[in-house]
Amino acid sequence: MNMNLISNEAELDDRSGRDLICFSHLRWDFVYQRPQHLMSRFAQSGRVFVIEEPIFHDGVASLNVSERGENLFIVVPHLTHGLEPERSEDLKREMLDQFLVDKDVQDYVLWYYTPMMLAWSGHLRPAAVIYDCMDQLSAFKDAPPELMLREAELFAFADLVFTGGHSLYEAKKDHHPDVYAFPSSIDVPHFQQAIEITEEMLDQADIPHPRIGFVGVIDERLDIEMLGRMAELKPEWRFVMIGPVVKIDEASLPRPSNIHYLGSKSYDELPAYIAGWDVAMMPFALNDSTRYISPTKTPEYLAAGRPVVSTPIRDVVQPYGENGLVLIASTAEEFISAIEASMDEDGFERRQKAAEFMSGLSWNRTHQAMSDLVDNAVAANSKSRDIQRTSRAA
Repeated sequence: MNMNLISNEAELDDRSGRDLICFSHLRWDFVYQRPQHLMSRFAQSGRVFVIEEPIFHDGVASLNVSERGENLFIVVPHLTHGLEPERSEDLKREMLDQFLVDKDVQDYVLWYYTPMMLAWSGHLRPAAVIYDCMDQLSAFKDAPPELMLREAELFAFADLVFTGGHSLYEAKKDHHPDVYAFPSSIDVPHFQQAIEITEEMLDQADIPHPRIGFVGVIDERLDIEMLGRMAELKPEWRFVMIGPVVKIDEASLPRPSNIHYLGSKSYDELPAYIAGWDVAMMPFALNDSTRYISPTKTPEYLAAGRPVVSTPIRDVVQPYGENGLVLIASTAEEFISAIEASMDEDGFERRQKAAEFMSGLSWNRTHQAMSDLVDNAVAANSKSRDIQRTSRAA
């Protein structure tokens, strides 16, 4: 089928009030990204229950439910250490069923970010099932060996499949009849604040210029060897790294005095940090875990008015590199040359081109396009059930 892309401007509108149950491998309070942007918007028209992976503790089994604004609930199973895997799955299924009864959840859509939660939710009978495949999870470090099998089951269960980028769409389009590409989007006004911000964040204020910055999860997807090499070649530059370190040993990170690890920052704080950089960077490694990524930070950096240099990630090269919005470099030496070129330009033309490109992106548009597809799927399922009932009655 042809690739399906977002094309129409729209603001949030009133939907049916149908509940949405989202199964996410990402903690809501970890890093603000695609699930948070979308689920927050769906919560403006109906209840959204984000079901996270369980936390194991020494206490009794329970569900921890907390609110994140009107209509948005974060649900975390707490299970006792030492449970057998089969009993753990049974218990999560029982807890989920009881929760839906307690909350009077009857008309609902299931939305999956991970196939692994299908084991204890696949018995449900929703109005529609959505698989928002934002990453190739099977390629990530420590991925469960059964993930590929679970994903095949989710393809069979789902009515719609959304992908987080074009390359991921190409990888998934033959696995399901209704696959739609929804690349990373952006809240443009939020990041455009960086263009006007002049006040420095306290932990960045004393770092000398030029500052080359990165914000995101620091894990196996980053080329930390290249980062260390750049710091060695350019000791007069300062490399600012913002984000949590996960799945890799912090001791493996390069630690020269001109690399500054500032830790996690809130989504609201990011524009102020980016405002203090001379160049934004995306030094991703080229490996299986980055083969299909579509970094959300690409449009965020651009909306913030920063020049951007990236390794040749496919969904960055096209469209950003090919349109002259991001400079592409493969080695530490090439990266340094690209950063120097970025700092030498006046940047006006690039910022104008970036602003024009950003005018076609918004999470509101993405949400609206997804909502329309979900409504169509719900209507088609309802019609199919009506035909089946009529046939049985006859």
